[in-house]
Amino acid sequence: TPQNIVIGGGAGAFPPMIGWIAVTGDITLMPVLLFAIIFIWTPPHFWALALFVQSDYAKVGIPMLPVVAGEKTTRRQILLYSLALLPIAAAPWLVGGTGIIYGMAALALSGLFLGFALPVAFRTRTGEDDPMRPEKRLFGYSVLYLFALFAALVADRVIWGQEFVR
Repeated sequence: TPQNIVIGGGAGAFPPMIGWIAVTGDITLMPVLLFAIIFIWTPPHFWALALFVQSDYAKVGIPMLPVVAGEKTTRRQILLYSLALLPIAAAPWLVGGTGIIYGMAALALSGLFLGFALPVAFRTRTGEDDPMRPEKRLFGYSVLYLFALFAALVADRVIWGQEFVR
């Protein structure tokens, strides 16, 4: 299915939830929000990659979204998920589960994510040397984004002693 990334995103988003439950013994809002962040982050991350290697996916018959639904649909989906990522990433701070370090990092990092997604969403191929440059930038930034976001979560705890809302 072309929604393989969305469906598989659930499996990839479970580790923080499982770890939280293993340590605390219960499930609360915070691990659900961590799951949601990774779940919403996954599609734009992988679809940006899929856009610039779609011919490889097509050759081997893997039904990635750009191959099955086309670039326009994929770009629109990247934008929608990127827009959803900002409030989802900020949610742990907005509900009081984290401190200012995480909150400001979530807003800044997610704003940048959206900044990288916009050129992908509203772009048509041109005669550039590398017609997939925005897609490659979004993909590269998306890796940094998730690392930096979770590092900010740790920094909140270590620097400020912020207790996470359970």
